[in-house]
Amino acid sequence: MKELSRRTANFTDSVIRRMTRISNQYGAVNLSQGFPDFDPPKAILDRLRQVADEDVHQYSLTWGAQNLREAIARKQSGRMGFSIDPDSEIVVTCGSTEAMMASMMTVANPGDKVAIFSPFYENYGADTILTGAEPIYVPLNPPGYDFDPEVLEDAFRGGAKVLILCNPSNPCGKVFTRQELEVIADLVRKYDAYVVTDEVYEHIVYAPNYHIYFASLPGMRERTISCSSLSKTYSITGWRLGYTIAPPKITDRIKKVHDFLTVGAAAPLQEAVIPGLEFGQDYYDELLDLYTKKRELFLHGLDEIGLVHNVPQGAYYVMMDVSEFGYEDDLKFCEDLAAKVGVGAVPGSSFFREPIHNYVRLHFAKKEETLKEALDRLSCIREKMSR
Repeated sequence: MKELSRRTANFTDSVIRRMTRISNQYGAVNLSQGFPDFDPPKAILDRLRQVADEDVHQYSLTWGAQNLREAIARKQSGRMGFSIDPDSEIVVTCGSTEAMMASMMTVANPGDKVAIFSPFYENYGADTILTGAEPIYVPLNPPGYDFDPEVLEDAFRGGAKVLILCNPSNPCGKVFTRQELEVIADLVRKYDAYVVTDEVYEHIVYAPNYHIYFASLPGMRERTISCSSLSKTYSITGWRLGYTIAPPKITDRIKKVHDFLTVGAAAPLQEAVIPGLEFGQDYYDELLDLYTKKRELFLHGLDEIGLVHNVPQGAYYVMMDVSEFGYEDDLKFCEDLAAKVGVGAVPGSSFFREPIHNYVRLHFAKKEETLKEALDRLSCIREKMSR
């Protein structure tokens, strides 16, 4: 038989999702795949019950229900600092995963080069390869996960047409400062490049850090596709609702790509989520307070056990250094952690382009009792993981 796609020949399954399956296999507390174990806001669930009896079970408009796009435009115009047209600048997608893929297929041609900060969410490399482009990886240097502007400029000198910017960052929780974003913006302007942002954790940023939308910087709106999701903000990761915000010329192309990728996101869920987009600032303050307390609880617990970790500035992930356990293979470490200790984690090597195998990613988007159970199990880690 003729060969299959060369483009996908070296793909593996998602390591993150694989670790959920392994966690389930061993009954481990799943701190690998980043989804909450608590309910979405009541107003959204109440609306979900209502829409079951309404006429919203067929296709919505391909690029998103009119009322949903209008709600997104109202919310994000106030936060991003410029007026967003719901008809010409927004596309509702099947999660931010599809938003990123549609964006990449819009701006990148086969043979183009794409700059990606490393560590990175595993989809970014795959998105680049699926478009036929070539990734150029720019290190974020642990433990602070800063970058060298010269190394970033080398990527642009090397022909990078697009930069993928995850802010706040998955997996390391870095929040880019205004100074860092201005360095990036200067290079984007100098080399006439595009930026595709992933800002799904925009509302989970811990003081004194704060989130700055890249598109809000001078001259960057016309060069930026802002991708986000409703999954993390409203604890509905299974609903798969995301969106892009971009200038009309770019959005027109995204609409066409999106149409042929998925046709459209689930119509009833688009209707049900609208109350969330109408929440006032109190909701986002409470969300941040919730995750701030979870971060404090979990990091304090890791400190009590004596486990080495970074302190995330945003999102809900922690990179834990497991050098002391003597594993050369961090995937094997995570498999043993699930089987022997009963806690699920993601091997850090799935996020790094560099040959780094001494980190694992844990997340704390769980109920307090779930986090305490995980910490209780981790308290025996040295006894159970000794080699």
